[in-house]
Amino acid sequence: MNAPIPQWLGFCDYAEVLEAMRDYTRHRDAQSNDYLWFLEHASVYTLGLNGDVRHLLGHSMDPVIRSDRGGQITWHGPGQLMIYTLLDLRRHNLGIKQMIQTLELMIIDLMAQFGIKATTREGAPGVYVDQKKLASVGLKVSRGCAYHGIGLNVNADLRHFDLINPCGYEGLSMTSLQELGIHTHPEALTSCLSLLLNQRLGLPSNHHLQRG
Repeated sequence: MNAPIPQWLGFCDYAEVLEAMRDYTRHRDAQSNDYLWFLEHASVYTLGLNGDVRHLLGHSMDPVIRSDRGGQITWHGPGQLMIYTLLDLRRHNLGIKQMIQTLELMIIDLMAQFGIKATTREGAPGVYVDQKKLASVGLKVSRGCAYHGIGLNVNADLRHFDLINPCGYEGLSMTSLQELGIHTHPEALTSCLSLLLNQRLGLPSNHHLQRG
């Protein structure tokens, strides 16, 4: 089985990427490639399918966009690495909960390489370090295929999260690799994360990172 094709897309508009993911998923078939899209967004708040706008606590100049992923409200922007997983779950014998767990474990594996213990929380998807949230996850499954994925705070300005209850949790503190003493940038992590995800999926890493 071929591994997902990893692509670095750079800075992308959220609404445009959302439509591209929907379009690819709508038209793909059993032979279509799986992809990992690595990218950053311009500053934006997004609400999940059942997201409650009341979790936006103050006024922001940044747009608020209704998405079709699971979960509540979150922020995306510069310094946050988005890993969008356009995967046929049937091909990998995965359900949506297993896919979420796989993405969480990928981030936990990454943090272990830096000597930092990261964990998950029962009933609160994502990855945490010392009770602070490092990565947020949300997926959409259509016709057995997943899109959206997980966002990892690398060197993001965490003050953007002060205007929301992140993921719908009042008082939840966020953290980043930079805050944890790891000084890097989003693109530098892409090849490692692609490898770690393939390991979790039991697949060979037979694709080099493409730049799109």
